[in-house]
Amino acid sequence: MKITFTGYRQTATLATLAFVTTLAGCTMAPKHERPASPTAMVYPYATSTVSGAPDAADIGWRDFFHDPLLQELIAIALRNNRDLRKAGLNVEAARALYRIQRAEMLPTLGIATAMDAGRTPADLSVTDEPEINRRYEMAGATTAWELDLWGRVRSLSDQALAAYMALDETYIAARMSLVSEVASAWLTLRADRELLRLTEDTLAAQKSSYTLTTQLARTGNATQLDLRMAEIALRSAEINRAAYTRQLARDRNALELLLGQPLTPELSRRLNEAVTLTEVAIPTTLPGGLPSDLLVRRPDIRAAEYRLRGANARIGAARAAFFPTISLTGTAGTASASLSGLFDPGSGSWRFLPQITLPLFHGGALRADLDRAHVQKQIEIARYENVIQQAFRDVADGLAGQRTLNDQVQSEQRAVEASQIAYELAGLRFQEGVDDYLTLLDTHRMLYGAQQRLVRTRLMQQLNIINLYKALGGGWREYSEKKQG
Repeated sequence: MKITFTGYRQTATLATLAFVTTLAGCTMAPKHERPASPTAMVYPYATSTVSGAPDAADIGWRDFFHDPLLQELIAIALRNNRDLRKAGLNVEAARALYRIQRAEMLPTLGIATAMDAGRTPADLSVTDEPEINRRYEMAGATTAWELDLWGRVRSLSDQALAAYMALDETYIAARMSLVSEVASAWLTLRADRELLRLTEDTLAAQKSSYTLTTQLARTGNATQLDLRMAEIALRSAEINRAAYTRQLARDRNALELLLGQPLTPELSRRLNEAVTLTEVAIPTTLPGGLPSDLLVRRPDIRAAEYRLRGANARIGAARAAFFPTISLTGTAGTASASLSGLFDPGSGSWRFLPQITLPLFHGGALRADLDRAHVQKQIEIARYENVIQQAFRDVADGLAGQRTLNDQVQSEQRAVEASQIAYELAGLRFQEGVDDYLTLLDTHRMLYGAQQRLVRTRLMQQLNIINLYKALGGGWREYSEKKQG
């Protein structure tokens, strides 16, 4: 009977441990379900996908931006940009917090020593003599563990993991945004430098025209109105030169802020010698794909989904708070009345302190915490849906621009060609005395305006394709592969 009882007790113990282990692996968090997309199934200005054309997510930024100088600027920004560095440090901090929370699922183990001394006065002593009692303890091992039967600790760990993963996706989004911002700043600098060059050419022409008109006015071959109109055109060109010079300095400052360092003399020289917008090698079209692709390719959407997962885990922790908490604390070591006797035979000691805490009354705090967790989940659902809607709009705007800006650039180019011919004809007619000077000024103003519009439209076209590249999750696969590696 004794053997049978011992076997039954061992079996019951193993069954109990298995049951406890199974419970500890469970949580009371709701099952995560991705909310339905609140957007249309296709984009309003979707373009037909060319067979074999790569998606933006599969194109790394070095394959998208071919200019060597731009590639160097982007690489410098990825190393030195302070905002990106802060985002990376936030990820490291979140990872540390997750490791701290995950450690709560494991028993703690430590070593402790203690001395307890006290004096008992004579009138309280059994021997009617003052007594001094001492106790020395050395705990070779001290352990504490909360049995996570209801998944409270695991839910908190899952919440910390979701927060860490969300920040990691936010960091990827920051990298992708920085690449686009550097490219946009570089293009804006190129456009404003081209506009400054046009203005300087116009200024030189207006100076020559003003000098000629002054001479003609002295000989009576030009009126005072012609002279004043020539001067107005000259002063306008001077004003534009000052404005574009100032804007160029601001563009440079904006680029340096993104780079996280001043431009070196070599980089400044190469920027001054850089190509014009017409020679920038950037794709003019990108396939839009499907809105459902954004759910896995946009890091901001992935971050929002991780935050939603974290809200689910928080509900699990709030639910588990209604149930008893079981913690086990134990020590094993030696104890003696004297320090020298700590290691004597027979000085071994142990202590086992199981504790069960059952919440009875907290003034409604537990229910309020659970209600708050449910509300927070609804907030995260709304935020998730809003991020999807914003992403859908970003892509739709980019596709709309892609659809129209290519045609607009061609029309602006033809307008410049027509304005150039009109200006040359007006010059010939003015020299022959057929038309007055006002007609020549007007055609020159039309040419200058057409040239400016062409530069600005080309800039809009290239900025639009960069924004579309980012909106489609451009380079996402490259970042995800590095992350997995």
